[in-house]
Amino acid sequence: MKKVLIDLSVLKHLNCGLGQVAYNYAKYFERNAKSLDFEVHLLVPKSYMGAFGNDVFYHQARELQTIFPFLFPKFDVWHSIHQLSRFKPSRCSTQTILTIHDLNFLYEKDASKIQKYSKRLATKIHRANKLVCISNFAKEDVEKHFSSDKPIEVLYNGVEFMSAEVEKKPASFHENGRKFLFSIGQLMPKKNFHVMLDAMKQLPEYDFYLAGKDTTEYATMMKKRIEDEHIENVFLLGEILHSEKVWLYNHCEAFVFPSLLEGFGLPIIEAMFFEKPVVSSDKTSLKEIGADHVTFIDRFDPDYIAAQVKKAISEFNEEKAFSNCEYAKSFSYEKHLGRYVEIYRELLSKE
Repeated sequence: MKKVLIDLSVLKHLNCGLGQVAYNYAKYFERNAKSLDFEVHLLVPKSYMGAFGNDVFYHQARELQTIFPFLFPKFDVWHSIHQLSRFKPSRCSTQTILTIHDLNFLYEKDASKIQKYSKRLATKIHRANKLVCISNFAKEDVEKHFSSDKPIEVLYNGVEFMSAEVEKKPASFHENGRKFLFSIGQLMPKKNFHVMLDAMKQLPEYDFYLAGKDTTEYATMMKKRIEDEHIENVFLLGEILHSEKVWLYNHCEAFVFPSLLEGFGLPIIEAMFFEKPVVSSDKTSLKEIGADHVTFIDRFDPDYIAAQVKKAISEFNEEKAFSNCEYAKSFSYEKHLGRYVEIYRELLSKE
């Protein structure tokens, strides 16, 4: 039987966006591998060996394999589910799929790192038999910065349907009975969360809870501002559990996402699934993904942000809530991975 390897090594970062994508891939194949006409092989960290049932095959992701790919056995198809992985197949005959999420390094890194990352990605693009981007924005960015005559398919990310039954209130949540706004993401400059510090001064009737790794320099800057400026309605939660994220989505008054760089924008779809009004930046892919279901902000002065948040909340109704939820459901992992299974079969048929 033909063998398809799916690189889920990013499971080591389970609480980040890519880690959650990898986890949902694994759960899909746990449910469906037995019915497929090819073997499903998963490249996973040591702690996930055997974690997804007996119908898939496991390969432990080891650093040594990034240096010596020949340590891998032969596979017929190899899927790199994101462009940052350092793992690659051992044989040139293996058909490869490269999924590109974004080119954020072009806008975040210095010149030397841009050159290094660009060279590495150009090699991967050249090697790939199939290129996939997670948004039209990402596709256009790749076509702009990398010369390749290979067609690129756009396949939107899947979104996990999260049940409120698993929700758990974060231990650090303040029991003050106040309505609150929510956002989530790595606390880095590209996420632009600091604009909410001044915006929340104009929204004294709400609290703002921000979840995400808070050990960065950017997070330290935000903490210092909160303390120095006595901003009493903004709370940084740090990294949270999945169950805590579900609780925050389910109980917030609105979701606010001022990010500047996104290849897709998964959190805005997650918030819609919980029938919440969403206020988002209109930058990069966000306007494409949010479509007509989001209140977009095109600038970041505090009065404007506050006004748009109030408008989004006051104009939200049952019809919009239902529309948002149905739209979010269209981004299912069943649909997303169903298409990848088709791609695997297309490549297997070319062997």
